[in-house]
Amino acid sequence: MFPNEFRTHSANSVTSCSQPKYLTTIMPELEIAIPRPQRWDEPFGEMTERDVDQLLRLEPFRSIDGGAFPPSLPLRGILLGDTRIIRYEPGDLIVREGDYGNSAFLILAGAVRVVLERLDPKLLGRAEQPRRGWLRAIAQLWQNGRLPEVRSVPGVVAAANGTSIRNDGGAARVFVQDVPRLVSHTGTAQLGTGELFGELAAMSRTPRTATVLADGRATLLEIRWQGLRDLMRRTPAIRAHVERLYRENSLRVHLRETELLKELPPPQLDVVAAATEFESYGNFDWYTDFGAQRRDMAEQIAAEPLIAAEGDRPTGLYLIRSGFARVSRRHGHGHRTLAYIGKGQVFGLAELVESFKSGGDVPWQNSLRAVGYVDVLRIPAKVVLETVLPTCEMQHVKCKMQNADIPNKSETEVVDPSLLDFLVDHRFLNGTQTMLIDLDRCTRCDDCVRACAATHDNNPRFVRQGPTHDRVMVANACMHCVDPVCMIGCPTGAIARDAETGTVRINDQTCVGCSTCANSCPYSAIRMVEIREPGGAFYVDEAMRLPILKATKCDFCAGQLTGPACQAACPHDALVRIDLGNLTALEQWMAR
Repeated sequence: MFPNEFRTHSANSVTSCSQPKYLTTIMPELEIAIPRPQRWDEPFGEMTERDVDQLLRLEPFRSIDGGAFPPSLPLRGILLGDTRIIRYEPGDLIVREGDYGNSAFLILAGAVRVVLERLDPKLLGRAEQPRRGWLRAIAQLWQNGRLPEVRSVPGVVAAANGTSIRNDGGAARVFVQDVPRLVSHTGTAQLGTGELFGELAAMSRTPRTATVLADGRATLLEIRWQGLRDLMRRTPAIRAHVERLYRENSLRVHLRETELLKELPPPQLDVVAAATEFESYGNFDWYTDFGAQRRDMAEQIAAEPLIAAEGDRPTGLYLIRSGFARVSRRHGHGHRTLAYIGKGQVFGLAELVESFKSGGDVPWQNSLRAVGYVDVLRIPAKVVLETVLPTCEMQHVKCKMQNADIPNKSETEVVDPSLLDFLVDHRFLNGTQTMLIDLDRCTRCDDCVRACAATHDNNPRFVRQGPTHDRVMVANACMHCVDPVCMIGCPTGAIARDAETGTVRINDQTCVGCSTCANSCPYSAIRMVEIREPGGAFYVDEAMRLPILKATKCDFCAGQLTGPACQAACPHDALVRIDLGNLTALEQWMAR
């Protein structure tokens, strides 16, 4: 199928940047010329031109101006390559609250039932995830290939594992037999033909906010988030439609996630929802200039967008919807960081409670600033004082008030302030599985690197180096972030989150080697490598004769019985994978 054009060159010139020298084989090597991968080489589903024609007769696609799309990104191309039609039977689970979502759903026929209150996860079940057995794990030690970064390219050789995160049309579905009984004691909402759901989680890279079940037979159009993003960019009507649906269907769910509002009666919650304002601070593409210019901490804090200023009159209660914010207080001529808050946390409750009790205005005791980019919901102070607080038991509010502005107060007291500043300044608190190395314990034996290589066919997925503070080093390994900005620009959806665990993985079959994820990652945790076929020949672009690249990074040893191999292999307990949002766990690890 492809021209067999070869030429030789030295292996030393193409050694993977993630590949240690002891794994390099010195030998003459060949090149195979193939077409460069494109965005829709592996489409999201099995859409046909006839399916697209039918979609274009329906709203909202019927009202979209196809001329607003460039020739390289046509509307038909998006519908053909970034959507798929799925049919559900009554009771089928469509999305599960708490799972990470990479797509939105448009109802073409039938209806779905949105469960507005949290269900017991045991009632919904979950398809069992395949895991490697002990024999397979041990066999890795002698079955790994001798060459680094061997890949299977469709059309050249058969796929190595036959799996794809996209080709899941035949995957087992969770089926709920008695939906009415299951939701009889919970609030629900029915969505019908023409309505969209799941867009918030898809666009903001956050967990699903509600469980959705098929309410009878339903036909849905699933839209991969890259396609939804491109539609929203060029179609204001869809963007307005998404924002309206969020206010109607998802806002109350978000408000219920706040401890203060969890027990609020529905009439009062309706008042709060109607008054809530959506606000954004900072640069959505903060990663593009992250680290370009390092300042001292005082200048760094002063440069961050101010959401609420210490000493000002409170304007409302802030709920963090996505992103991260810094709570600080004046200290000398600058500010001292007190806490770092993220999705689901609040700011300003303590002052509003004191204002409610005293009948006066209690100013902000701390400042709140956006670190990078943050989306917030602001409930006006008047609504909190007149609607929320009078309906709450004061003792209940007092308990929530103690740590309202500084949710990590107890943690902050045990973590070295300079370490906290280091983690915040480098945005490391974004990581849920950050690799930390205790340099006082580490003997540089490289057992962690060898274990990673043995688990990934002689292709280690991290570099044992990185920024250091005192005795703690943050290694260049994927942190599986709370907000994985590496996913923002991926044109194919090749880099995505596992729905259950949130682990960020790369689908090698759909990666086109564009380097967008590697360039976006603020932590240098993704590397682009030249790939080769099992015989050792490198793949090159048949037009430009340039190497075909693939993105590579830590996959957190998905499916391994022992968990991350790097941590399990360390003989000195010097390495840990840790959620840096849990500062208490960090302190316990350092004090062990």
